[in-house]
Amino acid sequence: MPEQGEATRETAPDPAPSSSGLFEDIARLGAALKHLFGAQRELLAAELGLARSAVSWMLLAALAATVAGVGFGLTVLGLVGVLLVKWLGSWVWALLVLAGLQLLFLFLAVLLFRRCMRWMSLPATRGQWGAMMRASARKVEAEFAEGQPTPPSRIAPGEEGR
Repeated sequence: MPEQGEATRETAPDPAPSSSGLFEDIARLGAALKHLFGAQRELLAAELGLARSAVSWMLLAALAATVAGVGFGLTVLGLVGVLLVKWLGSWVWALLVLAGLQLLFLFLAVLLFRRCMRWMSLPATRGQWGAMMRASARKVEAEFAEGQPTPPSRIAPGEEGR
């Protein structure tokens, strides 16, 4: 008889699926997401460390390039001065011509700097934004004209008496 009871236990289906299987799946999903995002976090930390190191090396390279550039510029300036002395026959005239050339270079550099600052102000974008805002304001005013007798005032508070 005990053999019959064991057979019925083996073949009897579960009365209802266990909800603990769902919780186990959610727990495994959570663990997998934690593992994935942990790996992503470690990768990000490694890349940020590399970027921090790269910034330090870039600053060092920029300093070295600046020193080398200044040295090269002074050497070229000296050579141009010597050539001007030979050509003009006078140190005074050579130095005056060099000063004029440096002043011209400085003026051109300032003009380039001002042009770049203007580009940084995004003039085309500001113009497009202004046109878009004006068109929106006209549309709102037209809607108010159709639906209401008077549009709201466009004067800022405190500027009514001006």
